[in-house]
Amino acid sequence: MSLQNSTEEKFIKFYEELADPIFRHCFFRVSSRELAKDIVQETFTRVWQYLADGKEISNMKAFLYTTTNNLIIDYYRKRRESSLETMEETGFNPSDSSHEVIVKQAEISQATKLLNELDEPHRSAAIMRYIDGFSPKEIAEITKESENVISVRLHRALQKIKERMANS
Repeated sequence: MSLQNSTEEKFIKFYEELADPIFRHCFFRVSSRELAKDIVQETFTRVWQYLADGKEISNMKAFLYTTTNNLIIDYYRKRRESSLETMEETGFNPSDSSHEVIVKQAEISQATKLLNELDEPHRSAAIMRYIDGFSPKEIAEITKESENVISVRLHRALQKIKERMANS
């Protein structure tokens, strides 16, 4: 097996394992399905190009999430966008009268709203921990910060969310 085939197989394996979790991560950060899809596509395109240039990646998962986070930051730097269609983009359909669906959509909407009210470092850490399921150590590796900084950030994010829930 050639080095090219081996690299390609590893890349495909990581794509199959991580495309959906990275999409979820993006969606909770940008609140737009189309934008999240675009960011995921751009993430994997850039990582493939990086590998095609002959560069080595020691931790593919961390590298993919770092690339994704950088693209999200670039997006927010270029354009601040607030969408009135967020509920529609998250799948809310007013014609669906199922009580359970409406309650679930309301809960998702409230959780998304609370996460979006957090400042950026706290929001990212909370999404990576509670949506993506990363440990503080993995988040630290992805963000290139200490595990202690991430733990404090998570604790403060939860405090802020609890305060906002108590005040609403």
